[in-house]
Amino acid sequence: MEVILVRHAVAHERNSARWPNDALRPLTAAGREKFRSAARGLARWLPKSAVILTSPYVRARDTAVLLSKAARRRKPIECSELAGSAAALEAFDLLRARKEKTLVLVGHEPNLGEFLSAALGGKSAGLSVEFKKGGAACVEFTKKIEPGQATLRWMLPPRVLRALR
Repeated sequence: MEVILVRHAVAHERNSARWPNDALRPLTAAGREKFRSAARGLARWLPKSAVILTSPYVRARDTAVLLSKAARRRKPIECSELAGSAAALEAFDLLRARKEKTLVLVGHEPNLGEFLSAALGGKSAGLSVEFKKGGAACVEFTKKIEPGQATLRWMLPPRVLRALR
């Protein structure tokens, strides 16, 4: 299974007065615009069969919708395992429950970095991995979908995704 990890685009700063529930914090206008361009670059490399799964948080869901439109894919599927409050290792259970060859997971830091660290090096690998907002990485599980069983295929910051044609 090929798994493409995408961190949500640039969102507004945390502000408990405006968004008492952080899950409702939206993308900025500039974040939307920059990610539209990055999504066009990423979309060119997505297999037709790719399915997009997203955190239910507004900023991640809106990022996933921008990607699905650029890639001309079906509407993203919300998954609680990708929420910012979820444990990073919950994503392994989510992947094992799916049958697609390629999945795109749209989520948050530090969850994506922790998932990537575990996927590559095992549960206690503790690799330092940081996703830029709007950045993406691709790993492949060829046998079991377990910690330590993935191979990193690529990792790209948003500026490179925007430059892809």
